[in-house]
Amino acid sequence: MGISFSIPFDPCVNKVSQWLDMKGSYTHNLEKNLVALETTMEELKAKRDDLLRRLKREEDRGLQRLSEFQVWLNRVATVEDIIITLLRDRDVEIQRLCLCRFCSKNLTTSYRYGKSVFLRLREVEKLKGEVFGVITEQASTSAFEERPLQPTIVGQDTMLDKAWKHLMEDGTGIMGMYGMGGVGKTTLLTQLFNMFNKDKCGFDIGIWVVVSQEVNVEKIQDEIAQKLGLGEDEWTQKDKSQKGICLYNILREKRFVLVLDDIWEKVELDKIGIPDPTSHKGCRLVFTTRSLHVCTSMGDEEPMEVQCLEENVAFDLFQKKVGQTTLGSDPGIPQLARIVAKKCCGLPLALNVIGETMSCKRTIQEWRNAIHVLNSYAAEFIGMEDKVLPLLKYSYDNLNGEHVKSSLLYCALFPEDAKILKEELIEYWICEEIIDGSEGIERAEDKGYDIIGSLVRASLLMECVDLKGKSSVIMHDVVREMALWIASELGIQKEAFIVRAGVGLREIPKVRNWNVVKRMSLMDNKIRHLVGSYECMELTTLLLGNGKYGSIWRIGIMETISSEFFNCMPKLAVLDLSHNQSLFELPEEISNLVSLKYLNLSHTGIRHLSKGIQELKKIIHLNLEHTSKLESIDGISSLHNLKVLKLYGSRLPWDLNRVKELETLEHLEILTTTIDPRAKQFLSSHRLMSRSRLLQIFGSTIFSPDRQLESLSVSTDKLREFEIMFCSISEIKMGGICNFLSLVDVHIFSCQGLRELTFLIFAPKLRSLTVQDVKDLEDIINEEKACEGEDSGILPFPELNYLSLDDLPKLKNIYWRPLPFLCLEKITIGKCPNLRKLPLDSTSGKQGENGCIIHYQDSRWLKGVKWADKATKKRFLPSCEHRLERCETISED
Repeated sequence: MGISFSIPFDPCVNKVSQWLDMKGSYTHNLEKNLVALETTMEELKAKRDDLLRRLKREEDRGLQRLSEFQVWLNRVATVEDIIITLLRDRDVEIQRLCLCRFCSKNLTTSYRYGKSVFLRLREVEKLKGEVFGVITEQASTSAFEERPLQPTIVGQDTMLDKAWKHLMEDGTGIMGMYGMGGVGKTTLLTQLFNMFNKDKCGFDIGIWVVVSQEVNVEKIQDEIAQKLGLGEDEWTQKDKSQKGICLYNILREKRFVLVLDDIWEKVELDKIGIPDPTSHKGCRLVFTTRSLHVCTSMGDEEPMEVQCLEENVAFDLFQKKVGQTTLGSDPGIPQLARIVAKKCCGLPLALNVIGETMSCKRTIQEWRNAIHVLNSYAAEFIGMEDKVLPLLKYSYDNLNGEHVKSSLLYCALFPEDAKILKEELIEYWICEEIIDGSEGIERAEDKGYDIIGSLVRASLLMECVDLKGKSSVIMHDVVREMALWIASELGIQKEAFIVRAGVGLREIPKVRNWNVVKRMSLMDNKIRHLVGSYECMELTTLLLGNGKYGSIWRIGIMETISSEFFNCMPKLAVLDLSHNQSLFELPEEISNLVSLKYLNLSHTGIRHLSKGIQELKKIIHLNLEHTSKLESIDGISSLHNLKVLKLYGSRLPWDLNRVKELETLEHLEILTTTIDPRAKQFLSSHRLMSRSRLLQIFGSTIFSPDRQLESLSVSTDKLREFEIMFCSISEIKMGGICNFLSLVDVHIFSCQGLRELTFLIFAPKLRSLTVQDVKDLEDIINEEKACEGEDSGILPFPELNYLSLDDLPKLKNIYWRPLPFLCLEKITIGKCPNLRKLPLDSTSGKQGENGCIIHYQDSRWLKGVKWADKATKKRFLPSCEHRLERCETISED
């Protein structure tokens, strides 16, 4: 029987033994732990990748990742890097082991490596075991962040109300607001955006992005993403296309208001990732721009124009900027303040800057000096050159092409608030070679109208009509100052453009260096005599006309031009001496103007073409309209390059020799003229008639045999305006179906024997028709004579805007059935007792807010009108307006 005995172990010894076993296991179980570590890490990476895909889907919907989850991702990334290093050293560490893995050739190193593997395995198992039910949450950004506003806002209440109502309409997806720089577009837009803070109107979020001149798609995407609260790290790793897809998927789930401030070209919404607001119901895109063209290209065909403030409202803003202390410091200051404010022409930017500048000027002398500076050279006024003009210059810099920029600068030559005839402006541009006229005058005119359109759409010019209803443009005073500043090389060369129009000059102004003067405008002054010689070696335009551009027509008082005045102007291309009725002759030395292409002598007292004029071999444009004393144009055949000759209203006597001389002008393209009924040689000249743009047949107030026309046959495709007055004529014939394709204006006044005007059926472009004091007229379009036209499918007056009929006692019919009159804006009826039926039905005339109106002189006439039906009466009766004065008056001038 063996001996049995036991050795009692101390607890401390047991703990040491367990510790040694654990330490030994780091090396003994190393291979097993490495395999487990590699497998568990692969499982952890798979779990991470699954969660990242889920995260991307949720972030694409605009959700924001939880910070807790981001910490987990960071820990996974950290441990992954460590494990890569551990696994890289695996083979080396295993080779160190010996004695069945119980010992090592380098026990300390193996122990440390084995421990690290064991601890990392535990860490990976713990990370893998974490469960995430939720990894994202809603972004914490506010729906609409209120934007700061300038403290003083005046006069935008009406526009703001109109904009808000339009924006809230169900059919509104895109709303554009355009206007010139400094007019208050951004201020209006900010007020509009801030209104969503009070009432979100069902929208989820509002996003404001400033775009500016160059569209940077990625910058816009980043600003939208920031507002949506998208994670910065992953967002910056996306390319432009991926960002667009991400934004699209987020925004298509939201009702958003996106504001794009100050855009200069079309913004491609799809490239940014913005769903189309017109088809994505419940979303809005609002933008501001200086260009009407941008509005239409963005999809808003009827954008809102932000206009300058009216005079009284503008003065209210100006007073608030100046302050009551300054305004009350001298009794004379308020009156001068109104003059200064008026110079700003309602432009809020100018009112703010100039008002702030004047807020510390408390003497009447300082205010008078301010007015002087603004009148003479506004760029020198404090704040203009660094705050106002550079902002407007952005619009100039954005114009497409140097010829367009030069065209704008040319407009600054005209007086303040001048209504500049488009036609005349383009004539200047052609002769200054701003526009290429080598392809013909009409082609050049088309280019000119295109330039004017681009300047209007850029809010640098405004369209209007002058006193005679002619299509014109106006340049805002502050834009004009900007143009003069640019033309003077930003103030460096002030004498390059000398503009002293309408300032009461009695002599040529003093100039330090005449050789730098390129263009000079001395229109609407009181210069009687042009004397002296000036070395103007670079001068290309000299405007000395009078009385054409203000609200009151004035007659110039210029009487003489000295023989030496034109001696040193070798580059002068444009010379305007119009509306100087006391100017009877020009010096022979005008022949020294070897580069002259444009000469305007309209409304002067010129009697004949001097020998000097006949020497102007380069002239292409000669205007002799309304030269009532003109007796002869003998020698005009020597102007071999003449393309435009204007003789309308000249009362020039016509004979066969004159017709033959004009026929020798082989380059003549455009002719305007007044003839008497006896000038049959002119009417039978195909060459002259085919070039006639305006033809007036003017008889006498006393009908006599030599003022009678048995009939008149007019055949010209170029004729735009046709007037016949004080004649006895039985018929105006139509030579063919293509006779009057360009005819837009017809005036017929005081003609005996004329019973119908059926020839007008062949004038599809006719816009204005005035017929007055034609006692025998029975029909405008005679049904029997028009049968051929009707059979051809011709419907008259498709583009007619204005119809005026007065003192036509026998007139019964305009047309025998209702016409569409799609463009008709106004009908004026006076003293037409037998005209009982108008060719209208309920759909006729221009529709909408500014629809067709009817002016009538006699209330009894209106009561006797037989409307086509009740719907027609309901449509037009409310738009009938009583006019006591004579409907139309045509002067003999």
